[in-house]
Amino acid sequence: MTLASYCTTRSTRLRRILCKRSLSTRSLATFASRVPISPLNPDSPLDYDRQISQLEAVKYGSQRPLTLTEKILYSHLYTSPDHAWNLDEIRRGETLLHLRPDRVACHDATATMALLQFISAGLPKVQIPTTVHSDHLVVSRNGAEEDLKRGRIEHQEVYAFLSSAAKKYGIGWWKPGAGIIHTTIFENYAFPGGLIIGTDSHTPNAGGMGMLGIGVGGSDAVDAMAGMPWELMCPEVVGVRLTGKLNGWASTKDIICKLAGILTVSGGKGKVIEFFGPGCASLGATAMATVCNMSAEIGSTSCILPYSDSMGRYLSATKRENIAQEANRYKDVLLTADEGSEHHYDDIIEIDLDTLEPHVNGPFTPDLSHPLSQLKEAVHNSNWPVNVSHAMVGSCTNSSYEDLYKTSQLVSQAKAAGLPRVRTPFMVSPGSEDIRATAEAEGILQSLRDAGAVILSNTCGPCVGQWDRTDVDVKGRERNTVVSSFNRNFVGRHDSNPETCSFVTSPEMVTAFAYAGRIDFNPISDSIAVDGSTSQLRFSPPTSVELPIAFTIGDNLYQAPVKNAAHLSVNIDPQSDRLQLLQPFKSWEADSVQDMPILIKVAGKCTTDHISPAGPWYKYRGHLEHISNNMLLAASNAFLPSGDSKLLGHTVHPLNSTTGVIHEVARDLRDRNVKWCIVGDWNYGEGSSREHAALEPRYLGGVAIVARSFARIHETNLKKQGMLPLTFADPVDYDKIVLGDRVTLVGVEEGEMQPGKQVGLRVQTKEGRVWEAKLNHSYSERQLKWLRAGSALNHIKETILSK
Repeated sequence: MTLASYCTTRSTRLRRILCKRSLSTRSLATFASRVPISPLNPDSPLDYDRQISQLEAVKYGSQRPLTLTEKILYSHLYTSPDHAWNLDEIRRGETLLHLRPDRVACHDATATMALLQFISAGLPKVQIPTTVHSDHLVVSRNGAEEDLKRGRIEHQEVYAFLSSAAKKYGIGWWKPGAGIIHTTIFENYAFPGGLIIGTDSHTPNAGGMGMLGIGVGGSDAVDAMAGMPWELMCPEVVGVRLTGKLNGWASTKDIICKLAGILTVSGGKGKVIEFFGPGCASLGATAMATVCNMSAEIGSTSCILPYSDSMGRYLSATKRENIAQEANRYKDVLLTADEGSEHHYDDIIEIDLDTLEPHVNGPFTPDLSHPLSQLKEAVHNSNWPVNVSHAMVGSCTNSSYEDLYKTSQLVSQAKAAGLPRVRTPFMVSPGSEDIRATAEAEGILQSLRDAGAVILSNTCGPCVGQWDRTDVDVKGRERNTVVSSFNRNFVGRHDSNPETCSFVTSPEMVTAFAYAGRIDFNPISDSIAVDGSTSQLRFSPPTSVELPIAFTIGDNLYQAPVKNAAHLSVNIDPQSDRLQLLQPFKSWEADSVQDMPILIKVAGKCTTDHISPAGPWYKYRGHLEHISNNMLLAASNAFLPSGDSKLLGHTVHPLNSTTGVIHEVARDLRDRNVKWCIVGDWNYGEGSSREHAALEPRYLGGVAIVARSFARIHETNLKKQGMLPLTFADPVDYDKIVLGDRVTLVGVEEGEMQPGKQVGLRVQTKEGRVWEAKLNHSYSERQLKWLRAGSALNHIKETILSK
């Protein structure tokens, strides 16, 4: 029996359902309280009744229908006796929400710094379910077995730290090889109506299970782990209406690739993408997760789909049938948008699945979208190499059972036609140990090996730059083309080679390219010649099979939280070059923003991969001093000649006019006690959630970054670490900044800077001319306290722990 049955009609207004709840309804809550949010968290109950009560209180007096995004966010609001939330007082883009997430997740490359901050705060244990996933550090080179063996040895010190810290603070730890973070979360922790924050930008992956997932920096994670309110600016909600049904070569990857072309990499900032419409019901759960996962590439806060039968099927297949039963009970009142809520979306985008065609996006940015019918022309009108040097299926975006099964179907077609092996180097990564074991048991992986594929470990690998690539001259910056089912394709993303033209698309399209060997191949219209024969291979589109008959359980690579851990310790070798305890940043220094030199004027796209590159630098993610040696290593400087890739990561020393590596110049200025600032372009800091991109400039003596605009996560990370992110009120003022300028920030001292109040920029040229500009900021009263304390962590220790 559903909650809606307690109403005389299926109401669209939450209050009409809630007001008719009876003693029988309350018995549902009693039953639900015995269902945990995950089999691995038996002491954390799934409490839909509490969420509904919270919504009832927030919506009191209002008849407005709610979007699904609002239902999930507002049912997780942090309440206190002195503050009550009211729907009519919440303003999208203006109200700072204080939220209580259901859980926190970190991967190994961000968990080190997050845990070091947690340790620094002096907190005894986490207050909400938290997990750490070891998926980023393993380097792909020879295949799963050798890569994992080598990775466990190379990163033994970090893994020992993660294991001991997890035991000490009540955290679950997934060992290397267990799976990619978002796949593991989807299989074990994601549940409809939940809220998860994760120290990875692709945390919205959980939206495929009707759970709101939001990427954050480590300091934000520490807030939630400590049981404190986590802050989020109330997002706008963009509705995407899906009609029709996917057919032919079209897949859910094409939904988000098309959407990226519409909204661009910054079009989703401050917004949740909420799908609705009849087309949603036709999609499988992991296929929906693909869409939500890559929504990070449009800069969105998150992405969500309504609860559907396919989500219930997936929950049952992953031994969570009890959660599926509860979700079915509460579906209408909590897990889908209210009827009429589409009138309250900030914007609506229409996508007809019947006519959607395959898309291939890239290179160098995920929003350069090419419908397949237009790809050949785009390739021929560019200087992108036509021949594909590597094809890759995997990543947290497309490594499900359904993805691997589709890939194997095309391999079988090619073999039957007389093409036993791919013509392009081909790598495939399962998303988790259970997916690997299932695909192995069904013969899928062996068929891929027989076709020439290298099966990689259940880790991120090339998607995050962990690829020891030898087939092209990486150091010599050999220009080449790769195609993958990954989510991100920024400059140098996979192999540190800025001349690698990377395209992202669906796994089936990647497989077709692997056989054709050319990026201008169209499997709908083109054929492949069979060696030694006059016959031609024309692929047929693969069939979607969302789930196996049953998952095969792989090796157990999970370390459960330890309940009584007071006697345990976390040891860090003071001589370690991998791990370093954090020292608190100094509090705000008055007049530190006077007459500052500009370290760099960033030109064009500057992602967190440009600010703090990944790849070999993962080794130092737990050592702030060492990793600061990669600061802005891939950034373009408007103060230097453009077009010369050898000048990436360089700048002109403001004191002696010599050209040097940016981090070395910054360090020299810091050692001379010279405070400096950065000038940034549009959407500065887009991409990953890595807070190292904020920690490094702070550590090396930076005070402020003035940009045309910021990506959401990076702006918050800068605030958390005591940096001052400001934006030009008039973006044209960016163009006026020239080499030799020195800047002073006006109105930013304590008592001067206020929420919603502009501050000033005074620029003095090297010729002595002075001009001024207005700057905007997005600080709240609480966030200003972070700035004055020197960091959010300092503020926590000064206020929360002193009580």
